[in-house]
Amino acid sequence: MSGGVPNRSSRVRRVLRGPRPEAVPVLVGRACAVVGLLDIAAGVFPRFRHSRMHTFAEVLPGALGPFAAALSLSVGVLLLLLAHGLKRSKRRAWRCAVALLPAGAVAQFTYRHSPLGALISLALLVALLRHRDQFAALPDPRSRWRALANFVLMGAGSLALGLVIVSAHSERMVGDPSLADRLTHVIYGLFGFEGPVDYQGDTSWTVAFSLGALGLLTAITTLYLAFRPEHPAARLTEEDEARLRALLEKHGGRDSLGHFALRRDKAVVFSPSGKAAVTYRVVSGVMLASGDPIGDVEAWPGAIERFMDEARAHSWTPAVMGCSETGGEVWTRETGLDALELGDEAVVDVADFSLAGRAMRNVRQMVKRIERAGYETRVRRVRDLGEGELERIRQAAEDWRGTDTERGFSMALGRVGDPADGDCLIATAHKADAEPGPYGDLKAILHFVPWGVDGASLDLMRRDRSADPGMNELLIVAALQAAPRFGIARVSLNFAMFRSALARGEKIGAGPVLRAWRGLLVFLSRWFQIESLYKFNAKFQPRWEPRFVVYRASGDLPRIGFAAMQAEGFVNLALPLPRFLRRRAHAPRPCAHGTAERGVRAA
Repeated sequence: MSGGVPNRSSRVRRVLRGPRPEAVPVLVGRACAVVGLLDIAAGVFPRFRHSRMHTFAEVLPGALGPFAAALSLSVGVLLLLLAHGLKRSKRRAWRCAVALLPAGAVAQFTYRHSPLGALISLALLVALLRHRDQFAALPDPRSRWRALANFVLMGAGSLALGLVIVSAHSERMVGDPSLADRLTHVIYGLFGFEGPVDYQGDTSWTVAFSLGALGLLTAITTLYLAFRPEHPAARLTEEDEARLRALLEKHGGRDSLGHFALRRDKAVVFSPSGKAAVTYRVVSGVMLASGDPIGDVEAWPGAIERFMDEARAHSWTPAVMGCSETGGEVWTRETGLDALELGDEAVVDVADFSLAGRAMRNVRQMVKRIERAGYETRVRRVRDLGEGELERIRQAAEDWRGTDTERGFSMALGRVGDPADGDCLIATAHKADAEPGPYGDLKAILHFVPWGVDGASLDLMRRDRSADPGMNELLIVAALQAAPRFGIARVSLNFAMFRSALARGEKIGAGPVLRAWRGLLVFLSRWFQIESLYKFNAKFQPRWEPRFVVYRASGDLPRIGFAAMQAEGFVNLALPLPRFLRRRAHAPRPCAHGTAERGVRAA
């Protein structure tokens, strides 16, 4: 094994294997969801209440029924919300469930008059108390954006469930109210007011209490999420960033993705010796690392151990996106995790690059055509640009992004022109005789981050949509031709997912399974640029370096994939701020004027 990483004992590997979900928390979480559904059904559907104990209801106070219905409904909704936390062994979810289950048992007995329903809740309570030591996971990082998400989701759910509650008592309705009247009744009821629908007997009170409980539950959970202490998901401190830069200065040439560890929306864990580190972000309960560990390969096991300890403490699912073959071997050997080839990185050796020859004919012709159209290129270090020009480049990168969602995580820096990134390269295309625009003659931008002392890694590609096609090819060629002037011998281009499958699937003799897999990838390329990135990279005759995803179990792959798509910006579950507010909201240090998007837009 290259790098001289010391072997570890099998005992240590078992310790580091990761936070596999325990059987008891998973079963308890599922049981909690079932009890929650039973409580909701008991509070919503009148027929679900029929039992031999109904004769006992005659001796209970008349107002107790509506109160118990609202309590049963509220407890059921909360237990459903807590079920996922219990599956992940969260301590706070355990405490809340222990407090709610006795209330649910009381509601089951007093409203549904069911000893069996109460016993089910109490049995789950006993299981929670007996296995309390298995619910010790720390809470996830959080922000106040979850309050808005809770209000939207809980509000929509309360409207839907309220409509079911109103319609479930149709046999006791006065008249035949329309759907609009029922919906109006639900909205009024969520705010504690009487609506246009009326019922016979005490059903009006039951419906009113239930709707009021849903509205109160939505308000309380939203206020709790809004005013609880905020713990940002990930932020690099200035000290952490300084330590990472020191490690990259010594060992940054090992991995082309090393500089992307300096994204300021990541967190970091260091090895006990401080000679290695792993950066990560937590997304939907998945602890996502990217690339190889930073620093001395001899200290990688210590950083990996700290990473796995953090995942275990919070019951996060550990995963690594885009590590190299060496990194994948170390991760799998030290933790017992598995690895799967994700795609290939295109790397161009500057000394071997030339526009001559038949293979480069298309690129050569496109570049010459654009140059004849009056475009010129400039390749400079960030430190050599004035602040005024840097600001124009930042604003252009923001406005030319093409989507409201900022994309990039594992192969994107997330900023342009930060004073701390003076070694970064910026390649720009200009057209002096073009109609003046908001950014002068600037028409396209490429941004490269350092890859050790003799390499560069492509970070951002943006262009003016009114510019001629081929801006990306023009700037990549310009950067490769200018690379020797900056002492750069190798340039990492884009990452091509599933490249080998695309390449082998189009060859003669490919089997039906491989052809079907390639066909699916081509179909998905309509949304994720899988095939277009591969073909674009292949134009420059690169060598291909495989990249891997490291994961705990095959069943985790869909969840890891969804979390990675969220981190990269392809799936956005939060409401983004308008662009003019985003520009004002970011502090100077994060420098989020432009988002690095390591991908190719249609030229």
